[in-house]
Amino acid sequence: MVTRNYAVGSGVLHDPVVTYALSVCGDWMRARELKSRLRQVAGVRVDALLRSMVDHRLLVRSDDPGDPRERAADTWGAWNPAAGFFHQSTKNVPIAADRTAREHELHRKYEQKGTPAKIKRYPRARTVALPRVETSGEFTSVLTARRTWRWFSPEPVRLADIATLLQLTCGVQRIEQSVGLGPVHLKTSPSSGARQPLEAYLLAVNVSGLAAGLYHYVPDRHQLELVKRGASRKTVADYVPGQPWYEPAAALLILTAVFERTQWRYPFARAYRSVLLEAGHVIQTFCLVATWLGLAPFCTGRFSDAVIERELKIDGITESYVYSAGIGSRPPGLDWAPWPPDMEPQQDAT
Repeated sequence: MVTRNYAVGSGVLHDPVVTYALSVCGDWMRARELKSRLRQVAGVRVDALLRSMVDHRLLVRSDDPGDPRERAADTWGAWNPAAGFFHQSTKNVPIAADRTAREHELHRKYEQKGTPAKIKRYPRARTVALPRVETSGEFTSVLTARRTWRWFSPEPVRLADIATLLQLTCGVQRIEQSVGLGPVHLKTSPSSGARQPLEAYLLAVNVSGLAAGLYHYVPDRHQLELVKRGASRKTVADYVPGQPWYEPAAALLILTAVFERTQWRYPFARAYRSVLLEAGHVIQTFCLVATWLGLAPFCTGRFSDAVIERELKIDGITESYVYSAGIGSRPPGLDWAPWPPDMEPQQDAT
């Protein structure tokens, strides 16, 4: 058996005696009574067993103030254990130390087995030919031009473009009254129940007219609040590690989720999906607006949860980092730059 305290990230391999101890401690129990019950199945080493379970955060003493992460996890209520376990177990995944070795491994895997089919078909189904699509116009041009950039000009991004990106991506566009539920904020991306769980932060590295630093975006006032002064290429490397092609970016958009906003209306674990889906909506909008502005956008799911949450002074449970995107200025003469010349491991057309 393996028991995992997902709030603090500890896991223990154990025998059924520990499972029995956990099963009888769903409610508070005096140590004397617990020892008596355990001796019937565990023999005489009960004291050592209980000390070990307390040390591994499987049991807690009533006089122990507890780990703040456990108290924070309790606020998830009915979302636990399904959403809570997934959330905590997928944070702070180690980054491969040798990117070249990883690419060679993928090449070998491709040579041996190929890749899964990229398109699904129903071979015996009747087909219907669709009318040709009209693709001229600004909207379709922006939509089809959206690509992930990994090569940037050293030119700074204008503060006016940052303002446009934040307003059209994360800003409150309209406030309506919901019957019996008060005012709701409407933005350019959909939100389940208009709960708007996402918060936006800007890491400004190379933005003309804006001091380098970490900022919080206030969506109803269209303002930036300074959280921490200073930012550099190293900051980008710390936030999105193992991706040196993003280090010259001018700015990062950081999305966090304040989960209680969604939990308040949807007290079931499936609603955790909604928060992640909403982050995807917002980042796609960000990338499209950046493309429209002639900038070089990217998005990445590889980030250092612990580093960013420490910088933002959030606990990673009640408010947690969920997604990142970024921008830079485009290198002159290019309509897309997936890889810098000295970093290209293979063609990637995301």
